[in-house]
Amino acid sequence: MSNKCSREEILKKAKELDVEFIHLQFTDIMGVMKNVSITIEQLEKALDNEIMFDGSSIDGFVRIEESDMYLRPDLSTFTVFPWTTYGKEARLICDVYKSDGTPFEGCPRNVLKKVLEEAREMGYILNIGPECEFFLFNTDEKGMPSLETHDDAGYFDLAPVDLGGNARKDITTTLKEMGFKIEASHHEVAPGQHEIDFEYSDALSTADNIMTFKMAVRIIAQRHGLHATFMPKPKFGINGSGMHLNASLSSLDGKNAFYDKDGELELSKEAYYFLGGVLEHAKGMAALTNPTVNSYKRLVPGYEAPVLIAWSASNRSPLVRIPAKRGQSTRVELRNPDPSANPYLALAALLKAGLEGIKNQTKPVDQVKTNVYEMNDAEIKEKGIESLPANLNEAIEELSKDEVVKAAIGSHVYNKFKDAALYEWMEYSRYVSKWEIERYLRKF
Repeated sequence: MSNKCSREEILKKAKELDVEFIHLQFTDIMGVMKNVSITIEQLEKALDNEIMFDGSSIDGFVRIEESDMYLRPDLSTFTVFPWTTYGKEARLICDVYKSDGTPFEGCPRNVLKKVLEEAREMGYILNIGPECEFFLFNTDEKGMPSLETHDDAGYFDLAPVDLGGNARKDITTTLKEMGFKIEASHHEVAPGQHEIDFEYSDALSTADNIMTFKMAVRIIAQRHGLHATFMPKPKFGINGSGMHLNASLSSLDGKNAFYDKDGELELSKEAYYFLGGVLEHAKGMAALTNPTVNSYKRLVPGYEAPVLIAWSASNRSPLVRIPAKRGQSTRVELRNPDPSANPYLALAALLKAGLEGIKNQTKPVDQVKTNVYEMNDAEIKEKGIESLPANLNEAIEELSKDEVVKAAIGSHVYNKFKDAALYEWMEYSRYVSKWEIERYLRKF
């Protein structure tokens, strides 16, 4: 999606394409996209980094007495929305800066860029290929989302069973028009569940693409009378939606640093050390890769989501899988993240953990070749396999103990994120659910 446009080229393109509105987009700490919309007459001002907004109005940003923030557009992210015809709209993804001209430490994009710079100083570039799953639900007569799926199809089904095919085709076409390189799209395991995979890229571009992807999917689904949701587990008894992250490091000259034709499984020492770091910090990262109460309804046995901290090159049940392809495609696949994660923070934590593994030459535990879902407690204990946190509260506790992951996101983001997550957990813990009413009201 990177256009590598100059300031003058953006101004020229916007004029040629009759763009009238530009959305200056950024992401808050909890992973929600925000934007300030300007007219074409203000574009030059925006490109000169002169657009200001009130940061105190954004959750987790700053206090009221230090609220002035500036948006600095990344010129390579200029994109015209293909779904607008009259009054065309475009967007620029922005970094958030303080009034003194320094990067705001609470901006998730700045957080990721800082860890990416650390990797570059070590001679590495992080590449990520995400696998984003989502559900399409019917809407009611008021246009509000329901939990009624629009089909009863299953994995890789096609029309007429897969009723979401047309919507998925339109989403794919739209994404291609926006510069995405789509690798595959298909119906997923659960009714109404879909997946669209796009080509890997450097970590910053991929994080931007994930945010753009979620926006485009929801807009195009709405035009089909459907509601698209990236909620990890919207319905009990079926698979939840994940966002597997395929990660690799390349050297600055573009060679895959994880590949070694003479290494065990054709993996380099760096690959094993990176893997060791990821496994060591998996618990501490969980709050960032799985940041909601609902995330942990997906991370339960029986629905293909990983629960145990293990790795394998031969099956898909552990936390980390090593896909079979080698050469430039050599990578590790982290399988617990879900699409509610803030991609900037999740990737920053993943990279920091992997780099720490390389620095300390952390060797991973032996791979598990059997299906971990079928192992009993005694086998799990014998192999020394630990579990991911069971809920958001446990995940925050693990994050608070992990100095490496905390360093990746910085003290500002850590404190704001922790406070927001614990508030959500407290609200959830106090809420009386329909399940409790049905189970206890007449029983006691």
